[in-house]
Amino acid sequence: MARLTVTNNVTLDGVMQAPGRPDEDRRGGFEYGGWAQPYNDPVMGKVMGERMGQGGSLLFGRRTYEDFADVWPKMPQPNPFTKILTDTPKYVASTTLAEPLPWANSTLLKGDVKDAVAKLKKDEQKDIVILGSGELIKTLMEADLIDAFVLSIHPLVLGTGRHLFSDGVSLARFRLTDSTPTTTGVIIATYERTDPDAIPTA
Repeated sequence: MARLTVTNNVTLDGVMQAPGRPDEDRRGGFEYGGWAQPYNDPVMGKVMGERMGQGGSLLFGRRTYEDFADVWPKMPQPNPFTKILTDTPKYVASTTLAEPLPWANSTLLKGDVKDAVAKLKKDEQKDIVILGSGELIKTLMEADLIDAFVLSIHPLVLGTGRHLFSDGVSLARFRLTDSTPTTTGVIIATYERTDPDAIPTA
């Protein structure tokens, strides 16, 4: 059985919207697209490259999938991520897309997304990773299907934008299992799901 891990960039105030490019996601009049780019460094590249190289599949919501499918195949070569992303099996949760999907090795999930992802976790052997996909994350959190978060926490407060966790998310407890500081002040932190009734200990 596979574990489901969210890997995302967030600010100190929890914003996850449009970390990569100015035009990535302007919903709500968001003006700070590309906020994560100045913080990239070799440490982050090494850590993320190692994680992506571990195999396993990717899971996307519709908006993030369409953005990745449009941008990454056009990236200049060589770069360390395009081939990995293209070759990796990709699953897409969407009620509006139809197969065949445009990016190689992409499969559209059928039926209720919670049931489809629960089945995927049972069928897959390696970890499944969610990139971006804020609405999908919220849905899967409600269904108690997410096992871990790998968050690149940036030393930045935006004060606006779409948040990783919004009001109404159910109680969930996590424990820190790994952390790596980068040269630009980003903390790459891994949080594993734990018993929601557990009392935190020092």
